Amino acid sequence: MNLDDFVSAIEHPKRKLDTETLIPLIQEASGYTPYIANRAVCFGKYHYVYDSGREGDSTVVGFAPRKAHLVVYVMPGFKPYATLLKKLGKYKTGSSCLYINKLEDIDLDVLIKLIEKSCRDMEKKYDCTNEAIVYE
Repeated sequence: MNLDDFVSAIEHPKRKLDTETLIPLIQEASGYTPYIANRAVCFGKYHYVYDSGREGDSTVVGFAPRKAHLVVYVMPGFKPYATLLKKLGKYKTGSSCLYINKLEDIDLDVLIKLIEKSCRDMEKKYDCTNEAIVYE
């Protein structure tokens, strides 16, 4: 599915508007071209190898407009960004997931700084590319 079709298919008007707002902001902050993978808007790609030998590809940063909230994927996790998170606004976190009800609940400038920093941190650790992940 291409990006325009993905956005057009979002039924919830607020989620669609938030998605249309986030795409160019994250593209500029990350430096990566958006693409759709696993029902999410993804930016960049990196290859990982676990100590167990398991390996794969993942997105450098991305987000998914889910029914309950927007989920922003911050791959390094949130520990390195505690100072920024204090300024972000209303949100919840998982290990690498930032759950936002609506963009009005957060400071977008802080979110962009968080994304910029997380992308630069990923680029220090991995060989990140502007390629899309292709799931078969």
